[in-house]
Amino acid sequence: MEFSEVVRRRRMVRSYADRPLPADAVEHILANALRAPSAGFSQGWAFLALTDARDRARFWDFVPHVEPSMSVAPLVVVPLSNKSAYLDRYAEADKGWTDRSEARWPAPYWDIDTGMATLLMLLTAVDEGLGACFFGIQPEQIPSFRSAFGVPDEYLPIGAASVGYQEGAQPTGSAVAARRRAPEDVIHRGRW
Repeated sequence: MEFSEVVRRRRMVRSYADRPLPADAVEHILANALRAPSAGFSQGWAFLALTDARDRARFWDFVPHVEPSMSVAPLVVVPLSNKSAYLDRYAEADKGWTDRSEARWPAPYWDIDTGMATLLMLLTAVDEGLGACFFGIQPEQIPSFRSAFGVPDEYLPIGAASVGYQEGAQPTGSAVAARRRAPEDVIHRGRW
């Protein structure tokens, strides 16, 4: 599929067919996440891939407000950011800083870069003929999620992505309630 078609088809899918994914599609989705850019090539991310039905069932306990049709997804990936990897990397001699101060960071690039890796997974899912949805894990659920899946404290889940074969052709959720903003409303050329 052409890249422009992948981008055009990308949307949040919330209803999946109860059908397993080919192992090579899962590996392709995960491998493409590793191609995302990262500040200083810090690569301060990790991805918890849940393909076993028991693991996925345990996961949904930590996301109580998603649509039930999402729980059928045969793959759930939890992207995790690691701030320490960035602070450590930029305290190295080639970066010119001598400490791990967060004050120099205008934005949390550890989360941004992990988000870019997640977008690559979403786009790869479309390229594989699959649907995907990115959604959040509520802050109060994070400690118990970490404990249940053995996630180290230095890794923060920035959300999760469900992946599978789309069930039904009609969009649901925000795509129905709201429309994409017009380019002239969000693109400012030369100045605001």
